[in-house]
Amino acid sequence: MASMPLGPHYHQPPQPAPLPLPLPPQAVNEPIKTTAVSGVSDMDTDKEMSSTVVDSNDAVTGHIISTTIGGKNGEPKRTISYMAERVVGTGSFGIVFQAKCLETSEAVAIKKVLQDKRYKNRELQLMRVMDHPNVISLKHCFFSTTSRDELFLNLVMEYVPETMYRVLKHYNNINQRMPLIYVKLYTYQIFRGLAYIHTVPGVCHRDVKPQNLLVDPLTHQVKLCDFGSAKVLVKGEANISYICSRYYRAPELIFGATEYTTSIDIWSAGCVLAELLLGQPLFPGENQVDQLVEIIKVLGTPTREEIRCMNPNYSDFRFPQIKAHPWHKVFHKRMPPEAIDLASRLLQYSPSLRCSALEACAHPFFDELREPNARLPNGRPLPPLFNFKQELSGASPELINKLIPEHVRRQTGLGFPYPG
Repeated sequence: MASMPLGPHYHQPPQPAPLPLPLPPQAVNEPIKTTAVSGVSDMDTDKEMSSTVVDSNDAVTGHIISTTIGGKNGEPKRTISYMAERVVGTGSFGIVFQAKCLETSEAVAIKKVLQDKRYKNRELQLMRVMDHPNVISLKHCFFSTTSRDELFLNLVMEYVPETMYRVLKHYNNINQRMPLIYVKLYTYQIFRGLAYIHTVPGVCHRDVKPQNLLVDPLTHQVKLCDFGSAKVLVKGEANISYICSRYYRAPELIFGATEYTTSIDIWSAGCVLAELLLGQPLFPGENQVDQLVEIIKVLGTPTREEIRCMNPNYSDFRFPQIKAHPWHKVFHKRMPPEAIDLASRLLQYSPSLRCSALEACAHPFFDELREPNARLPNGRPLPPLFNFKQELSGASPELINKLIPEHVRRQTGLGFPYPG
């Protein structure tokens, strides 16, 4: 995997932007210059960041961005400079480019998005509060302007070189299926990241797909990224249903539901699991209607009760009656029954019947990862998988017992139950 060739960069399809939030007063009132900017970060209250775009043209590659951090509560000010190296993603949101910190030579990813001066950036607000091994981490943020006096927000994040999309493409190019140990390792970490964001900050990602799952090719650590569509879902509060990339869009969204839950991410993760097992998307719909047809071909026609569970306000029940295709026939004959069982528990019409992210982590499909001698195929240790923290609060002792292997509890001197 470390020598995996780089494929063409994925270009994000246009999708609805999340509803913005008001900007803090200091960000609105801060004076903006045309060729340099003195912008205030709203990352937290005790840090100021100013930025200067050294060259005033609007190109990304090759320019240097300098930001100043510190200077509050007796903390000395220091300057960090980033050299933009190459664009790694583009879309309706803006661009993501790889950059190098000139002071430390550390590689970072910088997401540059057009910022409306009247609003806060929701992605920034969410990333500020998230801290987990399977979630991309935010290092800094700063504002900058172009020669056309447009204001941009720059999110400086840790750099992870590969995406699940490109890993899948690599195996397709050599006409091979992904080894099962990697399928287990990758999907387990997806669910661990989702268990954290769903329960601790209460965030629904709303765009889980292979392009938004980063993979370190050396350690095989997986991180959720791109929280541009993410939102804290509030019970009783309406949300847009036209969200999430089509192949991974939960059926309740297709039925126009506006009061959905984090179980839409569970559906998406189930689609990713199936894609890793099959080597191709399970539900490759060409449009919204065709997407539902693809789902019905596998799950069968939803019953009236299932439709009511997805969207109680949906009243058009004219569907051809199609029987469900047995799950064991969806996958090839040598597929482990645990893999098929997990997929069937994730890809349910009724959102409340889908297992939670934490329950998915405890599924027998991942038991191999919990073995005391589990290793990567090259003999190296697995990335950290059992250092759970706040996401276990509220979990039953039985579930915790499945999640934390006995040898891990012995090594760390943890009693039972594992402290939440």
